[in-house]
Amino acid sequence: MRTMARTLLAAFVALLLVVSPCHARPAPQHTAKSSSPKEHKAVVDGITTIYNFGDSLSDTGNLLREGATGMLQYTTGPPYGSAIGGATGRCSDGYLMIDFLAKDLNLPLLNPYLDKGADFTHGVNFAVAGATALDAASLAKRGVSVPHTNTSLAVQLQQFKDLMSTSTRSPQEIRDKLAQSLVMVGEIGGNDYNYAFSANKPAGNGERSLYNFGRMATGVVEAMALVPDVVRSITSTARELLDMGATRLVIPGNFPLGCVPSYMSAVNETDPSAYDANGCLAPLNLFAQMHNVLLQQGIRELRRSYPGATVAYADYFYAYVRMLRDAGEAGFDEGAVFEACCGAGGDGAYNVDVDRMCGAPGTSVCARPEERISWDGVHLTQHAYRVMADLLYHKGFASPPPVVFPRST
Repeated sequence: MRTMARTLLAAFVALLLVVSPCHARPAPQHTAKSSSPKEHKAVVDGITTIYNFGDSLSDTGNLLREGATGMLQYTTGPPYGSAIGGATGRCSDGYLMIDFLAKDLNLPLLNPYLDKGADFTHGVNFAVAGATALDAASLAKRGVSVPHTNTSLAVQLQQFKDLMSTSTRSPQEIRDKLAQSLVMVGEIGGNDYNYAFSANKPAGNGERSLYNFGRMATGVVEAMALVPDVVRSITSTARELLDMGATRLVIPGNFPLGCVPSYMSAVNETDPSAYDANGCLAPLNLFAQMHNVLLQQGIRELRRSYPGATVAYADYFYAYVRMLRDAGEAGFDEGAVFEACCGAGGDGAYNVDVDRMCGAPGTSVCARPEERISWDGVHLTQHAYRVMADLLYHKGFASPPPVVFPRST
């Protein structure tokens, strides 16, 4: 009981970090605008366009253009984006998985949908940090509020439809365009669970008591109850895109939450039985896997309904675990795989302080971000995102392969 209570407390406290998205200043021009067609290399596997839906794991600047709100004022500038010349709206020190995927496809970086002056010829990014799979009204009926953005997955899908209606002349033209496109549906859904935890935060100063344990247990139950609806929202969106003509979709699962430094720091559990063989908190990983299992069931149904399309499951969970296991080979500091690069944890094992996120007074950045997996305790470093992209799209962790890359010579 004691271990479970502390794990539940960890889930809530750490989720408070996750639900507060990264914000940033507008991107430097050299990273915001698409390259000219003359700079493009050969088309890879017939893909000329990427459309991306999601949250802070792939937002490249939409939230800041919405007018970001929240407590994390310190994440609106440096050191975010320090590896790419300045803050751009990406929740990392540099580029994200979606950026590396675009580069690997010889395509320009995706511009955010809300950058109305941008070139959308080769793709659009609809992802917004803090976004949810369910809309705000649906969550409100369950007593869950959405604090940062109303741009849910349904809103992002409508934005896509609006763009298609203004840039094409017929449904057939949309189908023709989608036939040459890669469509990324997520990762999204994690914030739905986070906000459910937040709605049942401990009273007072978070002291341990039967009452607060009851509140946290309620949060866990309500988050679990959301899983079928969250998964249904994701697969329904994918179904609409397939009906419109999409032929290649990627649907990612959730990260192993129990391996994320912010969660691990919050619980600071000393009981070895709470951890798995990789050093991660087992109960939180089980919750993430519950979402992933249901999502994969939904993906199998999509494959049966659309046998002519490729619907890939991007296994963020096990790609992350592989990155942990092979940390040294990938160039990470094996002694710091659970330690955030930017934070204020002092001599703690995770360098995470829930009251001072990266960029706040008293926080500092590690000397070698490229040797860390975690950037701010929640999001990953540019190097980690590069490794994840390689595992997913070049080493089989997205299955079936959504893209066939040419073999290196």
